[in-house]
Amino acid sequence: MINHDYRCEHEGIEQYVPGDDVIPFIPTAVFAFAVYLLLTAGGGDLGVWSPSELLMGAVLAVIAAAVSRNFFCKNRDYRMANPVRWIILAVYVVVPFFIEMAKANVDVAYRVITGRIRPGIVRMQTGFTTDLSVLLLANSITLTPGTLTVGIDEETNDLFVHMINIRPGVEEKSVVDTGDINAWFRFPAWIRRIAE
Repeated sequence: MINHDYRCEHEGIEQYVPGDDVIPFIPTAVFAFAVYLLLTAGGGDLGVWSPSELLMGAVLAVIAAAVSRNFFCKNRDYRMANPVRWIILAVYVVVPFFIEMAKANVDVAYRVITGRIRPGIVRMQTGFTTDLSVLLLANSITLTPGTLTVGIDEETNDLFVHMINIRPGVEEKSVVDTGDINAWFRFPAWIRRIAE
């Protein structure tokens, strides 16, 4: 007979809390439904979606949440359930990230035309403690032209970043700060507000 009163975790035994599986189910279902709505926008009678599309989206979201709730909210960290963090994320993507990406496009075009490049790989210290923070920074760096995250030190969460142009003196440092990358906005400060 199986005892459902206790749940085995990585570092010991923890008291089972009724409804503990419902908490990850809700954000997973909402996220799946939002993705479905985004992918099916524009084909309906009621503004953007038809009633059958909305019903099918809800059914698929419930199925997806039932199957993947433990993957989507793996570590039971619900800080991203705070709507303020989503607003900050939207502002981050629209303002500083977009401006840095546009600036980097112009810089890469200039370097391709003139041939003035000093490529290399640097180790960037992040100071982040959550996987989501490291993921956001690594993707922000990779999506910005001229830089590419090529590795992560999983013990310290430091990133190894390939840059198309390293300023003189930066290659001599064992660990660089994000300020050593030509950026007007500090990505880690924004990401810390979002995911730390």
